[in-house]
Amino acid sequence: MPPRRLVSGHFLTIAEVLRLPVLTEGMPRVLAGESQLHRAVRWVHVTELLNPADFLEGGELVLTTGMPYPQDASELRGYVDQLADVGAAGLVVELGHRYRKVPEELVAACRAREVPLVELARGVRFIDVTQTVHALILDTQGALLRRGRDIQDIFTALTLRGAGPEELVHTTAELTGAPVVLEDLTHRVLMCDLLGRPYEPVVSAWSRRSRAAPTLEKIAPSGPEGWLVAPVQDHNGPWGRLVLLEGRLNAEPDPEHVLVLERAAVALTMARLAGPAWWERRAHRSVLRDLYERRFRSPADARARAEALGLPAFGHRLFAVVIRHTYTGAEEHLDERVAKALTQTGIRALVGETAPGRIGVLLALAQASAWQPVAERIGRLAREELGAEAVVAVGPGVTDLSGIARSWQEAEQTAEAITPASPQRWFYVPADVGLPELLGVLREDTRLQRYAERQLTRLIEHDDRNGGDLLPALRAYLTAAGNKSVAAKLAGMSRQAYYQRLHTIERLLGCDLESGLQRTSLHVAVLVLDARGEAVPGA
Repeated sequence: MPPRRLVSGHFLTIAEVLRLPVLTEGMPRVLAGESQLHRAVRWVHVTELLNPADFLEGGELVLTTGMPYPQDASELRGYVDQLADVGAAGLVVELGHRYRKVPEELVAACRAREVPLVELARGVRFIDVTQTVHALILDTQGALLRRGRDIQDIFTALTLRGAGPEELVHTTAELTGAPVVLEDLTHRVLMCDLLGRPYEPVVSAWSRRSRAAPTLEKIAPSGPEGWLVAPVQDHNGPWGRLVLLEGRLNAEPDPEHVLVLERAAVALTMARLAGPAWWERRAHRSVLRDLYERRFRSPADARARAEALGLPAFGHRLFAVVIRHTYTGAEEHLDERVAKALTQTGIRALVGETAPGRIGVLLALAQASAWQPVAERIGRLAREELGAEAVVAVGPGVTDLSGIARSWQEAEQTAEAITPASPQRWFYVPADVGLPELLGVLREDTRLQRYAERQLTRLIEHDDRNGGDLLPALRAYLTAAGNKSVAAKLAGMSRQAYYQRLHTIERLLGCDLESGLQRTSLHVAVLVLDARGEAVPGA
C-alpha cells in the first residue's frame, strides 16, 4: 500500500502573521521589502534597543515603537544593517509613541537591505501579538515533530524490507508532491519520479542545471531554480545526490520536505551499503524498455531522458544491439561487463537486460562507420563469456530516437532467427536472415505447419512404416540443388540406389523433381520441419 501524502507543514511567514486579527487591528502597511514577505517567522521579539543583534539568532520578527531611534540617518542605517546581518525576518514599527510617520531614512535603509518594514497605524498589544504568534509556531513545531515520526517510520519500513531505489524515489515524490531525481556524481539522472509530468521540461539540459545547484551544508534552496539537494553515500564516500525540484526561490524550504529528503537520502545510502547495487544498469534497463515499447510521450521526452542519463541523442548515429543468450548463470552481470568494455573505449551507450535471455545495447556513435568494429567487440566479449550460443544482432542505424524502436525490433527478430546452422559470425544484421532463419522465426505458425504436413506426410509415413530413408534422400537432393551425383554422395548411396529413391519420392508425392517450382515447394516444407525439430531423420 503506498504511503499517504503528508500534510505540508511550515513556519508562519510574515505575510501570514500580518493577516492575523491581532495585527490587522493595527492597520499594517508594508513600506519596504515587499518581495520578502515569504520569509519564515521563527519567533517574535519585542525590543526598544538600538543594538538588538546581540539578542537575536535569526528569523525573528522584531516589534518596536521606535522609542530610542535616533534622528541621525547613519545610525538608522546601522540599526537596519544589524537586523539584516543577523538574519531577522522583518521589522514592525508602531506609530504614535516616537513617530507619527516612519522616517524616510529608515524606509530607504530597509529597502537597500531588503528587510521587510511594516508600520502599524494603530496601537496593538505586543503581548497579544507575541502570545498568538508563539502559540501558532509551537503548534506547528509539534505537528512537524509528529509528522517527522511518521516519515521516519515510512522509510524505516522500506529499508527493512529492502526496497529498491525506484521505490524510495517514488515515495519521496509522493510524500512531497514534487518531482524527485536521483543522480550520480557525474550528474546523470539514474532514477526519477516526475509525478506524471513530461520529461523534456524537467530534465532537459540536466547536467548543466544540476552543476549550478551545489550541495550545501544543510538542506536549503540551492542554485537558480531553488532545488533542495541531499547527498547519498556508499562504501567509497560521496556517491550521488537526491534532488527535490521544489523551486521555492529565495524562500524558506518546507520543513517537512527537508525531513522527507533527509530520511530518503539516508535510506538510499543504507541501500547502497547493504551490498552490490547495480543502479546504473537498472536505470539503463528502464530507459531501454521504455524506448523499445514506445512508452515515452514524445520524441522530445525520450531524447531528454536519454541525454539526462548520459547518452548523446542529438548529432549521433544510434544503433540498437541485442545479445541473445540462454540462461546458465554464466551471463550474470554480462551487461555490466559490456558497459565497462564500451566505456573503456570511449563509446557512449545504454546497456541493460531488456528481457529474460536478452541484453540490449543502445549505441550512440559520432561516426556512423564505426558501428561494425564496435559490434564485433561486443560479439567477441559475448562469445568469451557465454560461448558459441551467444548471438549478437544489430539493427539499422537511425538519426533520431523516434526510430530506435523499429531498429530494435529488427535486431530482435534477427537475433531470434539465427540458428546453430547459420554461418558463424561475431554479429548479425537483418540482411543475414535467409530463408532457413525466416522459417525458424515462423516455425510456430500453424499455416506453415499444415503446409509442411501436406507436402511431406506420405514420405514420413513411408519411412516410419518401412524404416526407410526417403526424407533424408530428398533433403540431400534439395541441398545439392538438384545435382543427383552430389546428392548421392551426400546421402551415402550408390547412384543406382539413389536414383531409385528419387523415383519412389516422385511417385509417392505425385511431383516432378525436375520442376524448379515444385522443388522449391518441397524445400520450404523440409526447412519448416527442420526448424521445428520434427521428423528429421538424417538431418
